[in-house]
Parts: sequence; structure tokens; C-alpha cells
Amino acid sequence: MKNLRQELEDRWLLYQYSNEKMFELYDKWWELFYCGFDPTADSLHLWNFIGFMVAVHFMRRWNKYIALTGWATGMIWDPGWKDSERVFLSETDLDNNQSLISKQISNILNNLSDFTWENFKYDFVNNKDFYKDMWYLDFLREVWKYITVNVMISKDTVKKRIQDPNQSISYTEFSYMLLQWYDFSKMYIDNWLKLQIWWSDQWWNLLTGTEIIRKKYDAETYAFTWPLITDSSGKKFGKSEWNAIWLDENKTTPYEIYQFFINTTDEDISKFLKMLTLIETEDIDKIVAQHMEYPENRNWQKLLAYKVVEIIHGTKEADLALKITDFMFTSDNRLDVLKWLTKNELETFKQSIWWFEYNQENLFETIVKSWLAKSNSEARQSIQSLAITINEQKISDFNYDFNNYFINSKFLLLWKWKKSFRIITR
Repeated sequence: MKNLRQELEDRWLLYQYSNEKMFELYDKWWELFYCGFDPTADSLHLWNFIGFMVAVHFMRRWNKYIALTGWATGMIWDPGWKDSERVFLSETDLDNNQSLISKQISNILNNLSDFTWENFKYDFVNNKDFYKDMWYLDFLREVWKYITVNVMISKDTVKKRIQDPNQSISYTEFSYMLLQWYDFSKMYIDNWLKLQIWWSDQWWNLLTGTEIIRKKYDAETYAFTWPLITDSSGKKFGKSEWNAIWLDENKTTPYEIYQFFINTTDEDISKFLKMLTLIETEDIDKIVAQHMEYPENRNWQKLLAYKVVEIIHGTKEADLALKITDFMFTSDNRLDVLKWLTKNELETFKQSIWWFEYNQENLFETIVKSWLAKSNSEARQSIQSLAITINEQKISDFNYDFNNYFINSKFLLLWKWKKSFRIITR
């Protein structure tokens, strides 16, 4: 295995770090590091997934990942680059989001362990516990005395809100950074945790956290960031025409994640394979060289899509996403594929492609209900022209009764010409 610095650099995951000694320390194993997430939604998304993969490379060297839930910071929001304050979440929502995201992280690490046979060390910390018994005056003495307001207002995201006469920043949001700094120092003194990792847009906050620990405890800690990622068109990674790509399968299905990566451009395929999979970088260079000989096959987009889904949702879901994709776009034996689906697989198919529930409709009504025709008269014309097929049998009889032809008594496959098809279930 490569040394940590080289690994991260080769994978486009190294941007800034506070001291070169960090890499030597975390190559020796058994150190703690953390990355925080504010539970402002009930799921992580692909933007978070890049940071998760950074954490994986630290864990593969037997370091322990502390996933910090920013319950307290989530109460007041990071001002970030937003133009205005955001709506506060209730404590109940924050608790629920924290629970769901923690479960997501555990599931992903369990998936990784299943097919890599590696043992990933991790734990969860909720910064709610840091503050629940702290008086406000204690907080001022413990944190704010070590940093000046001058330094805080020099932060770009704060300065932007202060200097623009059409914007403002509340004292609440202004205090966010103090909580983030205290989180780091609290974990350092409690657990001797020496490293915080995050996106490059948090570099100033990370570095100030190390400075507070230096002043308060005369100790050296470290900060590390990975770059903000865009694709070759300049679009923020993890966005699509339907906005964020979520890691929760109920918000974004594994099939939808698979399709997102199937559409990766040739220019991005090397970078994303290195960032988002555990394939060795040297092997990826060979893969991309082969890909450029026959890019129209999109073999390596398929590999990228499969590997990302496998990490997030497991091998079974990756296999099923591949099966759905083949069914939708390349399969010549769709009926045979459907015959062998399990009940759970059929449910996943139904979520991913066009399907309709049968309620004793006649043939015309079924064609219209499935949006293969706009009216009964258009459905009649389609039947007359032999455009309609049910379970691979062309239909010419207007009164055709398909009620007894459901495969496995569960579904039938309805076609119009060669490309438009629907699954009808009951």
C-alpha cells in the first residue's frame, strides 16, 4: 500500500494540509481523526461521499474515524456562502436526521467491509453532549477569549455578508465558527484526537481550530482539506437535472445513482474512478487508456457506476442496478429477465421504470393508462398497425383478453413498437 500522502495526491483528494508531519503520523496507524456533518437533512449526498472516501483512505491505514454529528452547530447553521439566514430546524428533526445519517455511514462501512474484507474502525460523537451542560459564560471563557472579533470578521463568508448593504449576519450565525473550533479542542483534550478533515472551503475554520488548541494547550494538531470538485463542464459534483443525488435509497434509488455515473463524460472518468472507488490508481490509468480506444462502449462508465453503487448500497443493489440498466437499454430477452426476478427485485424494477397497476381495465384502457396512447382511438390505431405487443405477442384483436396471461400471475410486458414498453403488475 502506498504512503497516505501519495495515495491522496494520486486520487485528486489532496488540497491543503497544515503540516507535512501529519502524513507521517497517520501512516503509523492507530490515530484518531474526525470529519463533522451537520444533520440539516435526513440524508447525506454525493457531495458528502467524496469526504467519506477521504476518510476511508485514512481508515485503511488502521486509523479510527470519528464521525461528528454537529447537532449543536446544526441548531444555528453555518453561514457558508449563503446570502441570508436559513430556517432553523427543530430539535426533533435534528435528532431524527442525526440517527438516519449515522445509520447511513454504518451501512456504507459495512458494505465496504463485506467486499474488501477490511476492518474499518469508526465511532460517532454528537457535539450536543459538549454543550448541554455548559453555561454561556463558560463558553465565553473557554473559547472566545482565544480568538478576536477582528479575525472572525475577516473570514470571507462573513465579510461578504457584512459589507453588502443588502445582506446581514446574525450573532447566532456569527457564533457558528466558535462551536466548530471548540469541537476540535474538546475532542483533542478528551481523546487526543489530532486531525480534522473537511472541504477546502472550511480551511480557515480548520486552521483556526488548530491555532486555538496551540494557544490553549500548547499542542500541535492538524488540518487537512480535499478540493471542491466540479466536472469537466464546471458543474458542482453531485448535482443533476433533478438536483442533489442523495445516499438514501428512498430519496435517490441505487439505479438513479448508477445512471448518474453512466453519464460521466470521458474527460471525467479517470478523476472520478480515482476519487470514488478503491481500484488502484495504476490500474485506473490502464483502464482509461483502453477506454479511449473504444469510448463508445462506455465500459468504464459502467465500472464506475457499479463500484460507487456497490460502496454506497452493497453488491446486491449494484448487481440489480446493472440488471435494470441492461433491461432498459440493451437486453433482447426482457421477458426472461422478469421471469426470474425475486419479489424484492420486482419491487425495485417497479420503482425504477415505467409500470402500472392492473385494475381490470380492458385493452384500450390499459394502453391509455400506461401512456402509450393519448386516447382510445389512438390505441385502436396502434393495434391496427400491429404496434402493440404483450409478452412478445403482437396484438391485432381489439377485444384481446390478457387477464390470463400475467407471467407468474404477477406481471406482463406491454410494448409499443420496439422502444416504448411498460410493466403491468397486479
